[in-house]
Amino acid sequence: MPQHLAAPPALTPHDAVAIIGAGMSGLACAHLLAQQGVTVSLFDKARGPGGRMSSKGRPAATLDLGAQAFTVRNADFAQQLAQWQDAGCVAPWPTCTYQASASGWQTHDDGQLRYTGAPRMSALTRYLIDAIALHAHTSFHSETRIVALQRVTAGEWHLKDAAGNHHGPFSRVVITAPPPQASELIGQWAPELSAACDARPQRGCWAAWAIFAAPLPAPSGVAEHWQSLHAQHPKLRLVSRNHTKPGRDEQPESLSLIAQLDWSDVHIELPPEEAAQHLLEAFLECLPVPRASLPRLIELDAHRWRYAQAEEPEAQGYLYSQQGIALCGDSWKGSRVEDAWLSGNALARALIGRSV
Repeated sequence: MPQHLAAPPALTPHDAVAIIGAGMSGLACAHLLAQQGVTVSLFDKARGPGGRMSSKGRPAATLDLGAQAFTVRNADFAQQLAQWQDAGCVAPWPTCTYQASASGWQTHDDGQLRYTGAPRMSALTRYLIDAIALHAHTSFHSETRIVALQRVTAGEWHLKDAAGNHHGPFSRVVITAPPPQASELIGQWAPELSAACDARPQRGCWAAWAIFAAPLPAPSGVAEHWQSLHAQHPKLRLVSRNHTKPGRDEQPESLSLIAQLDWSDVHIELPPEEAAQHLLEAFLECLPVPRASLPRLIELDAHRWRYAQAEEPEAQGYLYSQQGIALCGDSWKGSRVEDAWLSGNALARALIGRSV
C-alpha cells in the first residue's frame, strides 16, 4: 500500500492532469495546480461543481442537502477562508443554534464559529470553478461520467466517459470519487490503491427537505429566528432552516432534515418520499408545538447520499501510485469540508514538488 503522503514525481510543464470529481477536494487540487500553470481538466457527472457542497434549487426555495456549514481549524484553510470572505461567497452561519432532547430545547454552542456559502452553499464551489477557469489550459467537463481509464503507454492515460468519448492524454489522474466508485476505475491499473479503497467502508445518509407556506411556530422560550437544531433522535441528526442562511431571507420556511447515519444505513433502500416522511415526522416529534398550528406543507422529498462519508477516515491526506494515479478527498483525511480542502491542496502541493 502507498506510504502516508508518498511523494510523487514533480510535474513538468508538459504534463497534464485529469481530476475526476469537482467537489471540494477536486476543486482545491485543481485550483492550486492551475495557479502553477499546470494543464488541468476537471470531470464531474453532475451539471455543476460541488459534490456534497452543491445546492438544490426548487421553485419555492434553494436548499443545501449535503454540508450545511463548516468550521475552520487549520491555518492554511483559514487563509483561504479570508479570501472567500473578501469575495463574498461565504459568511458566518449559524449563530442561533439549539439542541433537542427528551428534556426539551436548549441553546447549543460548542465554541466553534461556522460558515456557509452565500447566498447558497454552491456559491463557494462555483467561485472556485470560476477562479480555475481564469487560468489558461484548464477545462471543466460537467455531466461527464468517467467510466474507464485507459493507459496508452507508461505515463500516458486516457479517460472514457459514459457516452463513449475519449479524453487525454494525461500524465496524472486524480480521483476524488468515494472509494467504492474509485475502486471500479482503478482496479486493474493500481491494485494497491484499489485495496485501500476496499478497506474504507462507506456510510450512506438520507437528506430530506420540507418547504412550508409560512414560518413554523417557535417553541416556548426559543428564539423565533432559530437557525439550526441538533436532534437527539434515532432517525434525525440535524435540522437547518435554509431561509435563515445569508442571502435567502426572501424564500419561505425551508428545512433540510439530515438523518442519523445508523438509521440511514438500515433504511438506505427506502423510496425517497418514504424517507422524507420519516424524517419530517421525526422533526415534528422534536418540535413541542401543537400540530394544528403548523403551516401548510408545500413540498417534501429526499435525496440519498449512498456514499456520504467513510466509516473511519484514513487521516493520511491522499494516496499516490507510481502508475500516475492519485486518490484524495474526505475519505482520506476526515469528513469535514476543511478536511476535503486540505486533502486536495496537499496532493496538489506534492504534484508540483512543494513540501506539504
